[in-house]
Order: sequence, then C-alpha cells, then structure tokens
Amino acid sequence: MAPYRTQPVDSTALPTGIPYIIGNEAAERFSYYGMKCILTIFMSKYLLDAAGNPDTMSEAEAREWTHWFGMAVYFFPILGAILADWLLGKYRVILSVSLVYCAGHLTLAFLDVPLDGVIQPRTLLALGLVLIAIGSGGIKPCVTAHVGDQFGKRNQDLLSRVIAWFYFSINLGATTSTLLTPWLLVHYGAGWAFGIPGILMAIATFLFWWGRHTFVHIPPGGRQFFVETFTPDGRRALLNLLPLFLFVLMFWALFDQTASAWVLQAESMDRTVFGQELLSSQLQAANPILVMLFIPLFSYVIYPAAQRLVDLTPLRKIGVGMFLTVPAFAIPAWVEMRIQAGQTPSIWWQLLAYVVLTAAEIMVSITSLEFAYTQAPKRMKSLIMALYMLLSISMANLFVAMVNRYIQNEDGTEKLPGASYYWFFTGAMLLTAVMFSIWSQFYRGRTFIQGEAEAD
Repeated sequence: MAPYRTQPVDSTALPTGIPYIIGNEAAERFSYYGMKCILTIFMSKYLLDAAGNPDTMSEAEAREWTHWFGMAVYFFPILGAILADWLLGKYRVILSVSLVYCAGHLTLAFLDVPLDGVIQPRTLLALGLVLIAIGSGGIKPCVTAHVGDQFGKRNQDLLSRVIAWFYFSINLGATTSTLLTPWLLVHYGAGWAFGIPGILMAIATFLFWWGRHTFVHIPPGGRQFFVETFTPDGRRALLNLLPLFLFVLMFWALFDQTASAWVLQAESMDRTVFGQELLSSQLQAANPILVMLFIPLFSYVIYPAAQRLVDLTPLRKIGVGMFLTVPAFAIPAWVEMRIQAGQTPSIWWQLLAYVVLTAAEIMVSITSLEFAYTQAPKRMKSLIMALYMLLSISMANLFVAMVNRYIQNEDGTEKLPGASYYWFFTGAMLLTAVMFSIWSQFYRGRTFIQGEAEAD
C-alpha cells in the first residue's frame, strides 16, 4: 500500500482530495440537518412513552432539549481536535467517530419500536442524541482543517473559494434533507425519518474512506502538539482569537433558533407558498437554498464591488454580518406581535427574515471559519477549529438552553412570553455588534499556512 502524502503538492491546481472531502461532507450534512430539523417538532408533537401514549414536551422544554443537543454537538469538537492534533491525525479521527455517528442514528430509528418494559423513549432519545453529538462533534473541527491542509503556498489563493464551495456542499445536503425528513416523519414515522439520514451517514463514511489515498495526511504532533500549543505563537493565537469567538457566540445563539423557536412560530403562520402548504420544519430549507445562491453572489459580485470602495478585511465582513443579524431577528419579533394580536401572518415574513439572516451567515460564519484557520499555528489547526465551535456555537446553545430553562414557570407559562422572547435576543445581538465593532479596531494577528517554513 502506498504511503499517505504528508505535505501538500507544490502546485497551483486544485488538490485532488477536495472532491472526496466535499462529497463526504454533503452526505454527512444531509444526515445531521435531516435529524436536527425535525427534532423540536418531534419532541413537541410526536414523542410517545413506552406504552405508546403521548409524552410530548412543552414548547420551552422542546427548545431547551434542542439547544442542549446543539451545545453537546459543538462541545465534543475539543476532544476530537486534541486526539487529531496530538495522537491520531484528522483522517483517523473522522473515520472513527463516523461509526459512532451511525450508531446514534440507529438508536433514534428505534423510537418507533414498542419497547415497553425495556427502555423509555426519552432515555432512548437522549442516548441517540449523545452518540450523534459525539460523532458530529468529533468530525466538525477536523473536516474544515482537513480541507485547509490540502493547500500549499502556491495554491493557497484557492482556499477561500474552496471553503465557500465546501460550505455550498453542506447546504446542498441540508436543503435536500430539510425538505425530505419532515415529510418522512409525518407520513412514515420517526423510524424512517431518523433512519434514512443514518444511511446517508454510512455512505458519507464510505466516501471518505474511499478517497484516503488522495488526501494530504498531516501527521499528529505528538508531544510537539503540547509544546507548540504553549509557545509564544500558540498562546498569542489563542488570546487573539478568544474575544472573536465570544462575540460570534451571540450570532449563533440567534441563528440556531431557526431550528427551534422559528419552527414553533411557523406552526401559527399561514405556510402557503405558491399554492402549496409547507410543513413548519421544511421552512428551514430556506437557509441552505439561500446559502447556495448567496455564495457565488457574494464571492463574485458583492465582495469584489465592495473591495473597490473599502478594504474589505475579514473582521469588517464579520462586523457587517453581526449588524445584519439584528433586523433578521427583529422580523420574527414583529411577527410574534401579530400572532399575539390574533392574526395569522404569512410565512413570507419569516422567509424575509431568512434572507437577511443568511446574508449575515455568509459574512460571519464562512469568514470566521477561514479566518480562524489562517490565524492558527500549523499543528493547532484542529484545536483552533474546535475552540471556535466550543466557545462560540456550543456556548451559544448553552446560553439559549439556560434562558429557556429559566423562563419556564411551574404553571406552564413563560417569563418571556410571545414577542418579548424575540426582542430579548434582538437587543443582545445589537449590543454584541457594537462591542465587536470597537474590539475589531485593535486586533493584531499572524497568518500560518501549511507547507510554509515561516509565517507571514
């Protein structure tokens, strides 16, 4: 068997391993988003006890469970990153935890099987979610860093566009699964709805294994990983990026509620689009569809045009995206006021909010991923990706879960009822955007590229 390449090829062409990685990620994201998009609705409308009787959760409790799961998904990257950068390397970690991921989907598929006297469905649900969180969390920091590892100095200019298309593949998988999985839940039940994404995860694992000889496999650092982590460059990178991760936290606290609060709100709206009534969970497909439209629009039109007027640095892109997130959440707040007044607003208002939020996502999420990767020393790439997810996305979901736990009253009411819930997060985002715009003026960082002897 030929040995794996351990350094990028000295070429200006696209690395040969990229199509395998992107194909794998599209299938894996189908699996993840298909399961996640129905989670809140499943818990609030379809969950049964072991005897087959309804055991559904309140809206606040369902939101809480959804965001506890989101917190776990983005907490486990720290463990996967340490294993990848220290002992196993990115490829072996991704392949190993993918099998755990498949086991999680298999567990959820049994929610349709009568298990009276064996295990309670809520326990089975929790177990399946933990396994998926371990699998997905272990994959997340390694895959993006694995993409970056394929590039050397001569083709580094292709990285930003490849990461954009990598993001495109994620959203192609998410679009398909978000439209299909809610339909499966309604017509065929939880077994098929959770099981089919698991099959796609198995396909993703096979694709990744199939392309193993085309990848660049950056060796794990061993003891050098810890030495480099605590070098001046390592400490400086961690300290420089920590405030960025904390600011991005609030963006994710709002964005991830499209899978919880926005789905529940859609239940009270007129969901007719072009004469077809959509399921509330299917509306989440608006985001990945818009991402696929916006990636080329921003990459080839908006960013080049803006660059002619101002130096469009990564931090400036992120700042603009944060301010865009404020109206994106103010629109659902206004919609909720209309619902409280006894009206049935059109779902087009929520779709408008998706347009604004997705534009913000392009500027915040894609840019911060690429920026964090380039600011990380060479043997800390996966760790930095993990810290990005741990400190921003994981803590964002923890924050939302704790808010939803706090606002639940014993009598079933909430401390932030109706529109006040949305206005609370809108105000928090505005304050965060202002603080970020001040902090970003003082950021000083350093760029590290695989294959270069010295940093720029």
